[in-house]
Amino acid sequence: MNDSTMKAWVVRRWCRPEEMEFADIPIPEPGRGQVLVRVESAALNFLDTLMIQGRYQVKPPFPFTPGVEVAGTIVYAGAGSRFRLGERVLGNIGHGGFAEYALVDDIKVVPIPDSMTAVEGSAFPTVFPTSYSALRHSAGMRAGEVVLVHAGAGGVGLAAIQLAKAWGGRVIATAGGPEKTVICREHGADLAIDYLSEPWVERVKEFTEGRGADIIYDPVGGEVTDLSLKCLAWGGRLLIVGFAGGRIPAIPANRLLLKSASAIGVLWGERRNRDPELAKAVFADLFAMYERGEIRPVVCREYPLADAPRALIDLSGRNTYGKAVLIP
Repeated sequence: MNDSTMKAWVVRRWCRPEEMEFADIPIPEPGRGQVLVRVESAALNFLDTLMIQGRYQVKPPFPFTPGVEVAGTIVYAGAGSRFRLGERVLGNIGHGGFAEYALVDDIKVVPIPDSMTAVEGSAFPTVFPTSYSALRHSAGMRAGEVVLVHAGAGGVGLAAIQLAKAWGGRVIATAGGPEKTVICREHGADLAIDYLSEPWVERVKEFTEGRGADIIYDPVGGEVTDLSLKCLAWGGRLLIVGFAGGRIPAIPANRLLLKSASAIGVLWGERRNRDPELAKAVFADLFAMYERGEIRPVVCREYPLADAPRALIDLSGRNTYGKAVLIP
């Protein structure tokens, strides 16, 4: 590679999104087992806002470029890489996505189907494998079970709704506001509850005739987790996916005991790292479902790369649904 430069968002100190710097920096050169991807789309995640502020568990050394999901075309392959120039791929990376080019380790690169756009590809590598692994590997979901998905209009929520429905589940979703409940229903929820105006625990019990949900998919934490234990069925599985609500809950073990239930943590990235062959199988199955029309990434808005701060502010202000992405 030569010493040409690229545009990238740079964090030089912990800051708010609007305090990042849009700078010209050197295009990175792949090391062994890495590829350089020309970024055609980079998806935003709530963790990006936390990482920029120094509030995420991963704290890259300064200066760094945020962005963990990208899709595009390989323009350079490092020594020992199993990929070749010109392949269209998606990648889930530690950081570096909000730029014109991004480095991706081979283990985190997945070729995408010809029918999938780069925008869809960037919206795929976190939410769908996370929801797939949660429902299938962690919860062992069976057809006919009731699946309650919290934050149903978010990226992982919509992925979970689509997968649960494709696998024969009866799906309940919670979301904030009537517009977002409509989105949940449009993508497969049998019942969508506006938690801002409705007593969702009671609605879940009513829908299940008092039995409760077999699986509860919880990326929120806090009070949502506390209340979820009140509508978990006998033998139910509470999936701990994240803590977007801020507070990490303390789960009372007696509630689990009395319902012969379980609480299960879901961490797709580490499962992928520990079992790369499983990860390949997951993506192969997901892509097959995509090509059959059973699942589809939901992208609410495309922002120019130069508007990354505004996009992150919209995301943190809950003014988006599904996934928002940056494009060149």
